[in-house]
Amino acid sequence: MTKSRKLLQGATGDWEVVVGLEVHAQVSSNAKLFSGASAEYGAGPNENVSLVDAAMPGMLPVINKYCVEQAIRTGLGLNAKINTWSRFDRKNYFYPDLPQGYQISQFKDPIVGEGEIEIELEDGETITIGIERLHLEQDAGKSVHDLSPRDSHVDLNRSGVALMEIVSKPDMRSAEEGAAYFSKLRTIVRYLGTCDGNMEQGSMRADVNVSVCPAGNYEKFRQTGDFKYLGTRTETKNVNSIRFTRQVIDYEARRQIEVLEAGGVIDQETRLFDVATGETRIMRSKEDAHDYRYFPDPDLLPLEFSQEWVDEIRKKLPELPDAKKHRFIKELGLSPYDAAVLAMDREKADFFEKVAEGRDGKIAANWVTGDFFGALNKAGLDIAGSPVSAAQLGGLIDLIRDGTISGKIAKQVFEIMWQEGGEAAAIVEAKGLKQVTDTGAIEKIVDEIIAANPKQVAMIAEKPKTMGWFVGQVMKASGGKANPQAVNEILKKKLGV
Repeated sequence: MTKSRKLLQGATGDWEVVVGLEVHAQVSSNAKLFSGASAEYGAGPNENVSLVDAAMPGMLPVINKYCVEQAIRTGLGLNAKINTWSRFDRKNYFYPDLPQGYQISQFKDPIVGEGEIEIELEDGETITIGIERLHLEQDAGKSVHDLSPRDSHVDLNRSGVALMEIVSKPDMRSAEEGAAYFSKLRTIVRYLGTCDGNMEQGSMRADVNVSVCPAGNYEKFRQTGDFKYLGTRTETKNVNSIRFTRQVIDYEARRQIEVLEAGGVIDQETRLFDVATGETRIMRSKEDAHDYRYFPDPDLLPLEFSQEWVDEIRKKLPELPDAKKHRFIKELGLSPYDAAVLAMDREKADFFEKVAEGRDGKIAANWVTGDFFGALNKAGLDIAGSPVSAAQLGGLIDLIRDGTISGKIAKQVFEIMWQEGGEAAAIVEAKGLKQVTDTGAIEKIVDEIIAANPKQVAMIAEKPKTMGWFVGQVMKASGGKANPQAVNEILKKKLGV
């Protein structure tokens, strides 16, 4: 089976893949959505549980205003409509780790309506993905099954933690697009400070919806809005990795095509992803909205706020990744690729801007994305743990700019800075690494190299490229300290090239 971005080839013809993601992003907040209990990750079992979270009789929820503000901020970052009137509903189902027997969520009237974000694909193409809605809801607890051979345990620390469920439109057409969308969404909420995006801690995860349909049906769906053209979808729950999201889409698309081409039907069902095998497996048949018996929560009034409050929040939004990327290209002269790499993470972007301040943006980008990021990856560190600061790296670039050291020596100095610490200027001084710019000293080395290599001198007329050999010999003899530009100029004059 071969693949293009839009079509998959099966035994009976071409198929289109249709993908939608429901991303659950934990709101960055000290307290939970309807109680004052801590939402901090890593506490011992059932340490962050209030009477409200445990659904004790007579306990009533009280909305956390800061969580509402975070949802509005996220909606604005998604270029979405903010609904100044919304409502909380009860979503009824039973799990042992859901003490109320229902989840407080939003159904017909969410806090955030339609929006959109742009994603960039590996080939440089930019496409727009629609956002259907964002609503607030409380998380459930966690069932633990591996502490006893006969008993299950329940940890309610997550019970009541505020979640934003961000629902996309079925606009993604491949595994690459699904992964790019999830990655971009993570970047946006991190820039906004509304979710930390720590997938390994469960603070951001996706329910991945996949369906396949015969080639041409997606266009029919676009023209009519009738979902029958898209085929029956499956939903793979709680995917907490961008890489796993890509694997789920690829696997589900192949599986569904094989089932359909064998004469089978796709059941609407909820599935789980097995990381070890790279396959999905059935969890349960998929519920519809009526199965949850939604109704307005009688303990909570509708959520109302003013447009003026929304406007105040909008004024405080940070520069978002797309705007930052375009500024890097326009003002600092970066390539679209480098600008995208640096803008995709706020911490990386902030580091780069400190390095680039008052310096050549392209040179700063080359050092940050090259040697610096390479050293981070090799050491398994993030920027916060880097032994080289932005100011130190900027100081190194200054020494290249003013001719104190060459680019080659700068790499040696960077390695010393990384391993031993210290400022670039002090290292250069202490180790005698200053670039030789004295043309007299360089000319002496050139004369010695020419005198010792008459055969190579004789070859210059027939093979001008031999000049490069002489440059290498001079640089070697000078310990890499000779100014490369001066070396070239002197050699050209001496050899008549």
